[in-house]
Amino acid sequence: MRAWRFTSAGKGLTRHEIAAPRPAANEVLIDIAAAGLCHSDVGLLHGEGQPLPFTPITLGHEISGEITELGADVTGWRVGDRVAVISDPAGPGFGRDGGYAEQVVARPDELVAVPETVDDAVAALATDAGLTSYHAVLKQGRVQAGMKVGVIGLGGLGMIGARIAAGVGAEVYAAEIKGSLFPLAAEQGVIACSAAITDFTDRRLDVIIDFAGMDTTGGAFKAIRPGGRVVQVGIGRPTATIEMLDVLLKQLEYVGSIIGTKEDLAGFLALAAEGKVTPLVERIAFDEIGEGIERLGRGEVVGRLVAVR
Repeated sequence: MRAWRFTSAGKGLTRHEIAAPRPAANEVLIDIAAAGLCHSDVGLLHGEGQPLPFTPITLGHEISGEITELGADVTGWRVGDRVAVISDPAGPGFGRDGGYAEQVVARPDELVAVPETVDDAVAALATDAGLTSYHAVLKQGRVQAGMKVGVIGLGGLGMIGARIAAGVGAEVYAAEIKGSLFPLAAEQGVIACSAAITDFTDRRLDVIIDFAGMDTTGGAFKAIRPGGRVVQVGIGRPTATIEMLDVLLKQLEYVGSIIGTKEDLAGFLALAAEGKVTPLVERIAFDEIGEGIERLGRGEVVGRLVAVR
């Protein structure tokens, strides 16, 4: 079968013909319908991120598709089921061959059923970007209808996070240095955008979710209302400067958020099925994965980039 493989840092992805995988007794075989391209893969190509267990390896950890074969010990799933494979450091694309191929094997505990009305590309991005944003907004941020929510950074995660917050009935304000993204944010339900979150201090924001983590954390502490909550997702820089008086006088909450769970994945897919989440997706062909990764590394992608078959 065809697969895009990583061989060593600095060489990009190259296409190969490799043997199709066979499922073990506790695995299923999946025909891949869509595979999301992620900045984590860009990092791996430059020798950054978690160590890979072997090379060459097929990358791609945002996967959706259809089960075509069951291992002898697998129960609870059937051939023909549409599934999404949750992203995990030990899973496909990190710990073993992943989704930049025609087929992949996965364990039943890595699978979540995809609702009929959710298309393959959205299901694929849900396995990492979707569930990460869902976890940050609804679990760690505890965003509810009627709240005023600030979102810092309208990249792939931030744009999805803004849409999730708007989709559950929150009033969303966004801080983003790229003014070209403001019209797209409005389409996702954002009420107003500005270059700095402190421009919305007078809105008395209940929750601010920082998807950037650059020189933004201190601003979030200043813009949040007394008793509000700041959620840290992005870590564009390893350190931040904050005013301790903001913490003490406002008695604010500051929590971190990383990745998410199978429950978060199922929750995101349910929102997508209800039409409450409509991620910005650029769909490309399987043959364009190598070029797509390079575009992602150059910062030329708006929203999420997903290869579909």
